[in-house]
Amino acid sequence: MTVAPERQPLRFETIDEVTEALRRAGHRVTVPTRVLLEALFAADVPVSAERLAADAATPVELPTVYRNLERLEQLGAVRHLHAGHGPGLYVLAGGGDRDYLACERCGRVAAVEPEDLEALRAQLRDAYGYEVRFSHFPMVGRCEACRSA
Repeated sequence: MTVAPERQPLRFETIDEVTEALRRAGHRVTVPTRVLLEALFAADVPVSAERLAADAATPVELPTVYRNLERLEQLGAVRHLHAGHGPGLYVLAGGGDRDYLACERCGRVAAVEPEDLEALRAQLRDAYGYEVRFSHFPMVGRCEACRSA
């Protein structure tokens, strides 16, 4: 059985690059889209749709946030991940591939460069034959602060 390779995200550095790509793809760039992009570009960690709606400079309805996130994900500008039992989290894809670690106690999510986990990936590949990624479903455990508490 062959598996299709994961689509590589486009590298968007600015909001204007994303809006131009949306227009080229035939989409309108509305005020809620622009507000959502501003919130995504301002976030330094993966965030939930609910948080994006709450942090928006202009009120944006949650269904509108989800529709825009879906469109941005189809474009390759945004990725989502699932960290534990909470809501899906969204992050700009322009920073390149990232793996994630999620704390099951406090919910903190930390981005990790994929090459930093290559030794672990090699162990799992050798022992079980799997090529693993931690980008969509992070590795879950306890962060240092929660282990110390």
